[in-house]
Amino acid sequence: MPVNLSAPDPFQLFPVPGLRLGVTEAGIRKVGRKDLTVLLLDEGASVAGVFTRNRFCAAPVQICREHLAVGAGIRAMVINTGNANAGTGAEGLARARQTCAVLASQLQLAPEQVLPFSTGVIMEPLPVERIAAGLPAALADARADHWARAAEGIMTTDTVPKAFSARVTIAGAPVTITGISKGAGMIRPNMATMLGFLATDACVAPALMQQLVTELAEGSFNRVTIDGDTSTNDSFVLVATQQAAHAPIQSLASAEGQALKAALLDVARRLAQAIVRDGEGATKFITIRVEGGRDGEECRKVAYAIAHSPLVKTAFFASDPNLGRILAAVGYAGIDDLDQTGIDLYLDEVHVAVQGGRHPAYREEDGQRVMKQSEITVRVVLGRGAASDQVWTCDLSHDYVSINADYRS
Repeated sequence: MPVNLSAPDPFQLFPVPGLRLGVTEAGIRKVGRKDLTVLLLDEGASVAGVFTRNRFCAAPVQICREHLAVGAGIRAMVINTGNANAGTGAEGLARARQTCAVLASQLQLAPEQVLPFSTGVIMEPLPVERIAAGLPAALADARADHWARAAEGIMTTDTVPKAFSARVTIAGAPVTITGISKGAGMIRPNMATMLGFLATDACVAPALMQQLVTELAEGSFNRVTIDGDTSTNDSFVLVATQQAAHAPIQSLASAEGQALKAALLDVARRLAQAIVRDGEGATKFITIRVEGGRDGEECRKVAYAIAHSPLVKTAFFASDPNLGRILAAVGYAGIDDLDQTGIDLYLDEVHVAVQGGRHPAYREEDGQRVMKQSEITVRVVLGRGAASDQVWTCDLSHDYVSINADYRS
């Protein structure tokens, strides 16, 4: 079961003017499962994205980058689950292009106006004929209020759909934000297997979109990890339909730009954290905050060293306060001149270590009490400066092994 996460209420997901979503069952891998989703955008929408840094990136990732670079104006997206179309060589690229061409022909668009996304099993041919056969039903299903259906339609090993909405006022005008994400394993986006789609009707200068989506990813999806594996297919896309009744935002430093970014970041973080809460086999949601670093980069090094340690993660699963494992991870994080006598460690409010050694007042039963909670904050103070950063992760349980051992069966 996910950690303090439930399926979204469809009535709490706000339609975004200028965008419709359709979902169908195409039988891409399993019969009777929603596995093909389309997003349809009105003319004039602006789109930007960030993608996996895995050099063995999937065919749809390559095509998305190409089509966004063309600048023809993205009008549609097509997402399939069950097959990642990764590790498929030239044939995979051809099938991703064919998917775009088929959808484009049905919408009277150029193929370059379509973005393809795939998630699922790697190194298997994409059944493009099933996608083509299913597209008419997905298009017929397209409605502005189908966010909950779309969140379900992009799932793989997720146990619940992930979707959130918000409303904010920009320059006196109401603005809507809604997004969906999927992912539960193979998660460390590093820009889980991860897909994220965030849309708003805000009016944003197209030249700002790439900067905005990059900054949003850095503050959300690039701060989560389940198992440290960077997928071949990670994608995060931002859509601005430009239909809200305010003047276009020309600078992210403006009051309007800051207000929009804050609202978008709040939804993006909830989507990213939902992936961790639904991590394969997860029983605990863990915030790892590192303070007192010289810069953000070394804070992140320490945070990820802790978050990726199997010894730390299994200790959290067992509620075993074997907290020397955390200090060991801090020590091998890659800060060559780290002074261990300047380090403090906290579990929530419990002060575990001071100046690199066990706090005299620390009692193991206090550590165990915190570790039994479903939500835990690990705070490390490095004593080197004023920088700080945080990542979100989960524990590592028996179920993680079982899920991934049986994934293809």
